[in-house]
Amino acid sequence: MLRWLLAILGYFLYRFPGAIAGFFIGSLLDNISVRGKTFQTSFGSTRQQVTPADFELNLLSLASLVIKADGKVSQTELDFVRQYFVQAYGKDRANATFRVFNEVIKNREISAQTIGTLLRQRTRYESRLQILHFLFSIANADGTVSTAEVNEINRISGFLGVFARDFESIKAMFFKNPDSAYKILEIDRNATPAEIKAAYRTMVKKYHPDKLTHLDEAHRRGGEEKFKKVQEAYEQIQKERGF
Repeated sequence: MLRWLLAILGYFLYRFPGAIAGFFIGSLLDNISVRGKTFQTSFGSTRQQVTPADFELNLLSLASLVIKADGKVSQTELDFVRQYFVQAYGKDRANATFRVFNEVIKNREISAQTIGTLLRQRTRYESRLQILHFLFSIANADGTVSTAEVNEINRISGFLGVFARDFESIKAMFFKNPDSAYKILEIDRNATPAEIKAAYRTMVKKYHPDKLTHLDEAHRRGGEEKFKKVQEAYEQIQKERGF
């Protein structure tokens, strides 16, 4: 894309100010070149103003906020993000995204509110749920999801417009405790068998992989993980309650 070329060229000529100027000039020219057309990004955007490149940078920016949330940068979490991007977008495209992020955005203040608002307006709800699952997966890459990371993801979740019950459901997929299975299905421990079955059917519809066919392979795989957690939660409750 033209924006990448101008950003890199601007960086070599005028360092960071040149990179920023080149990126936004390239963005403008890219938008002009596709004026009147709509397209679908890997996360289901149907707005002309959000290109796949824009989305990837925004996703990487949110990932950086989670990685830094607990005051330390985990190499395991960094490796997870890089591997995820390579699987989702291919090595060359992923490297280009990381390069522009490092040269243009990394040292600037990243606004979770601005990014969350943009994605809330221009992506499907199930796509935003997958973003949330991706962020929890990053936090869990080193084996522990810290309180600071949970709080940061919760903050981002609010900007993304994700309902609190869906946040708690996805969060429960990364914590093992007696209430996890119930939280995944978004029900109370005193729910009746009929209520549990109804909740399971609702969650199956919400997280069914067919809703994510517009995503790239890595994102679809994450969606399948959520679906599997719902099935495991239901089977666990069935076993505990004997129905």
